[in-house]
Order: sequence, then C-alpha cells, then structure tokens
Amino acid sequence: MTPSTADHAPHAQMSVEEFEQLARTSPETVTLELINGKLEVKPVPDGDHGTIFMWLLRQCMQHRPELDLHPEQGLMVEAYRQGRARPDGTLAPRRHFAGQGEWAPAEGVLMTVEVTSYDHDTDRRDRNEKPHGYAAAGIPVYLLIDRESGTLVVHSEPDKGRYRQQHSYDYGEAVTLPGPVDITLDTEELKDYAR
Repeated sequence: MTPSTADHAPHAQMSVEEFEQLARTSPETVTLELINGKLEVKPVPDGDHGTIFMWLLRQCMQHRPELDLHPEQGLMVEAYRQGRARPDGTLAPRRHFAGQGEWAPAEGVLMTVEVTSYDHDTDRRDRNEKPHGYAAAGIPVYLLIDRESGTLVVHSEPDKGRYRQQHSYDYGEAVTLPGPVDITLDTEELKDYAR
C-alpha cells in the first residue's frame, strides 16, 4: 500500500489519491497542484507568460535539440513523490514522457521552469515552496523567470530537499544553466516583457 500525503505531512489538506481525483474532474480552465500537502490553484497565464515560455523553448531547441521542453507536464515531486506539480516547463530527454500517465516520476528530468504570474500567491508558491519540492525530487536545475523583479534565478545542486546553489541574473545578462542542462541563455529579449 502506498502511503498517502496525509501520512507524511501533518498539515496535508488531502491525500494524493484525493487530489488526483479532484484534478481529473476539475474544469480545463483550472490547473491544480499539490505542494507541501496543500491544494494550489495555478493562475491562467497571460500573453507575456506564454511568449516567455516560447522564447525559452526556442533557445533550448537551438542549443540542445536532443531535449524537449514540455509545457505543464504533471510531475510527482517532493519526498516519497507525495506532491503533484505542473511546472510551466519541464526539460527532459526527447520522448522521456512517452507512455507516462498524467503524473510522471521526476527521475530523468533535467530542469523545471516557472515563469511568475502577477498574483498574490507567487512569492509563496514559485519562490519558496516549488524550489523545495523540486529539490526534494532531485531535479538538478530549477529556473525561475521572475517577471516582477526582472530576473532569472537559477537553483542547482539539490541536497536534502534544498538547492545548495542559487544565482540571480538581471534580464539582458547571459545566463549559463549548469549541468546537466549546459545551455547559455541570451536574455536580452526578456526586457521587452518587463513591466
């Protein structure tokens, strides 16, 4: 029997099984996640959010054509795979998610990406809770494109549920994503989407 989230997190609002049932029956206009045992509602992305994702997708394809950047791929994250996240982007080898269900294991994922939204939960969700969940799952790199501050924050070297390294870069700087990603991003275009 697989332990539920409630068995591992005293603050859990629901079990993983209950969450997956709720996520399956929610309308397409709502994206749900289970982070640190809490139900999260991900905001609908705006046009700049989608444009930034496409900017990153093109750069990944140019530099590493053997990798795919998947939008909104469901991942089992956190310790014991007890969280469920839908990163804005998930970088993995081509065909890595073929045959997987709605929620795939995080093993083999090279990087997760979040592009911040302008909502009240962004700070807690994207800057605090998601890095812990992704690090606990052993995902080597977490890239946060923070539209509010005009920065890219690169988290790397996951260890004991935390990323040991965190480097921040302003829009316009060259950003080298560490191994196993090994891509240098030209971020000049992101200045066009700054508020």
